[in-house]
Amino acid sequence: MKELDKKLVDTINRYKDSGIEQQVDYEKFYLYSLITHSTAIEGSTVTEVENQLLFDEGIAAKGRSLNEQMMNIDLKDAYLYGFDWAKSNQPYSVDLLCRLSAKVMRRTGSEYSTLGGTFDSSKGDLRRCNVSAGIGGTSYLAFSKVPKATADFCTWLNQELAAIDKNDVAACYRLSFEAHFRLVTIHPWVDGNGRTTRLLMNILQLQLGLIPSIVTKEDKGEYIQALIDSRENEDSTIIQDIMLSQHIANLEKRILQYHKSIGDS
Repeated sequence: MKELDKKLVDTINRYKDSGIEQQVDYEKFYLYSLITHSTAIEGSTVTEVENQLLFDEGIAAKGRSLNEQMMNIDLKDAYLYGFDWAKSNQPYSVDLLCRLSAKVMRRTGSEYSTLGGTFDSSKGDLRRCNVSAGIGGTSYLAFSKVPKATADFCTWLNQELAAIDKNDVAACYRLSFEAHFRLVTIHPWVDGNGRTTRLLMNILQLQLGLIPSIVTKEDKGEYIQALIDSRENEDSTIIQDIMLSQHIANLEKRILQYHKSIGDS
């Protein structure tokens, strides 16, 4: 076992032993953190406290755009749908992935008319145009190849899930990170790929009995660069190791904050 994997297991054991997960509304607030950081990576400035007020009391945050708040509401709905679906033990399919994307983009998506055809991102339609990673960035897979690549991804994922040793925590995390990397590299949709593929990652983690990993806004730069490096070097262990390291650091930070909050130094 890699040293990083051993550290992960040790950190998770300390996290579970700390009592953090026994706090009132722990799962709800953890979910809100997942959502807030995922949208922040895509440009949202809404904070966790603001999302709590928005989700629980319907109070909109002052100074935040309507688009930002709709993005967060949509992602919350997508997470609730995805986490509920995770209990069904159904196989992954292109239809499911598109349903997740539709939830993510429900209020902020739009219809596109391109040379490849007309499609609607708010309905989770696969893209019918080519896209690149920003101005001058690397182009993603040609849109004509997206349907087959996405179907092949689902076949691969279902096979991997059937074969994975659920007692091997590090291997399970690595599978979830690999799935995120593979799907975001395909870039099936014109928008919302990051949020949707991180949602998929968290759904997988839930199914595998893991603590969902949060890609924090503070780690955005390192995370994006690791995705780029993994693609350019054709080595997904780069993004796996970075995401494992970030997850370990996040859990350790939460353990420390919890001990301080209860006066246990």
